[in-house]
Amino acid sequence: MAARAAFPAGLVLDAHKRQASAAPIVELPPPMRVVLALDQGTGYAAEPVVAVGEAVATGTPVARTDHPFASALHAPFAGTVVAIEARAAAVAGGRCVCVVIEGNGSDRIDDGVRPVADPGSLSPEELARRLRDAGIAGLGGAGFPTATKLASARDRRAQTLLLNGAECEPWICCDDALMRSAADDVVLGALILRRAAGAVRCIVAIEDDKPAAIAAVTGAVERLGDAALTLVVVPAVYPQGAERQLITTVMGVEVPAGGLPADAGVICQNVATAAAVARWAARGEPLLSRVVTVTGSGVERPCNVRAPIGTPLAALIAAAGGYRDTPLRLIAGGNMTGRALPSDEIGLTKAINCVLVATRDDLGPRLDATELPCIRCGDCANVCPAGLLPQQLHRAVLADAQDALRQLGLRECIDCGLCDYVCPSQIPLTDRFRGAKHRLDAAEATARKAADARERHELRTRRLQDAATAAQQTFESVRDRARTPGSNAAGGTD
Repeated sequence: MAARAAFPAGLVLDAHKRQASAAPIVELPPPMRVVLALDQGTGYAAEPVVAVGEAVATGTPVARTDHPFASALHAPFAGTVVAIEARAAAVAGGRCVCVVIEGNGSDRIDDGVRPVADPGSLSPEELARRLRDAGIAGLGGAGFPTATKLASARDRRAQTLLLNGAECEPWICCDDALMRSAADDVVLGALILRRAAGAVRCIVAIEDDKPAAIAAVTGAVERLGDAALTLVVVPAVYPQGAERQLITTVMGVEVPAGGLPADAGVICQNVATAAAVARWAARGEPLLSRVVTVTGSGVERPCNVRAPIGTPLAALIAAAGGYRDTPLRLIAGGNMTGRALPSDEIGLTKAINCVLVATRDDLGPRLDATELPCIRCGDCANVCPAGLLPQQLHRAVLADAQDALRQLGLRECIDCGLCDYVCPSQIPLTDRFRGAKHRLDAAEATARKAADARERHELRTRRLQDAATAAQQTFESVRDRARTPGSNAAGGTD
């Protein structure tokens, strides 16, 4: 079934995917060591449960967490913990605490790694709990814990699981490669996720520029023979893969401003996440590896690589033939939403779906462009998929007008980068909007703290007033009894 893009605007961009997607997925052998960032890209870190010098096996828990936005971590191979320290990482701020494991060549597997005999016999809540313990997280680029999204879907009684195989951003093609090579895993994982979410149907959405993936998933769906599982082909328009835009295209509904997809009756999961769930069910394997695109004019042989979580990015680049020409940027993600990295020694995280080694040719003329004044052409508004007015938002950002930013819908900005892409004045709109959101978050956090402090002060004042009133009433009661003939101050009688 085909669908027409229903969200406003967007653009058809040069894909730059053919060379990387042409080759089979490269299975990278375990590196000498891995660097596991306790913050896997969501801004929240797990707590280490191992110590330096401790031996670990494949699948041994390394970090656990009860925080809904943090992800558990496991050793991707057998070895020894050699360091727990702050290191460069692909996170906001550029550094976080990491667990460093050095391999010993052993094939020892942790006793807790066991296949799940019958996932369909488990309750949705138990399934979600086990997926959380296995560290399953969104592999589409956000790294958001899957169990948290599943809980949101159950709480709001979402009826549809939408499996995102759009992969709309230029350069990135790891999901395409995975759907072509492991379509049965994708649909099996989709059924498990559907049960864990409490949904009644599942729709797999794939962009129409991926005919081989469409054919592979179609075959897998037919082999499974589940009437509640269907495939929809959507137009290859950027940013079709953003979950709100994909929901609008496939379901014909909008996620309410400030709400979650589950508020529209839908939960979105990535196809790679579904495949990871299938691996967990079949092998009992927690999330130990992922497929990542290694591409750009700065590598010899662009390709897709399955690598252990924590693998230094240098090893991924070596698997793609090493560096070539003169790379200028190492980017985690694609050219539209990715972020520059300071080093190739950073460990692969669950949220990194692409390593773009970009040269001057890839980055284009904007690299050295000088920012000019806004000419009010309106191009940014014409392409904004969220239906915002970037020109007015930019004016409010420059004035730090936070009330205006809220009214103009800054929080609905999805950081897609299209306004930057079309701006003839080379204004870095997306970066400024991202920074403004951080400042807005900080201001609101400060306001909440002030409100909490005021409430605590008012409660304390009331407690002191109540205590003073009670003491005064006791004093007056004792005084009145003392004045009564035949009574003493203790309330007794003569």
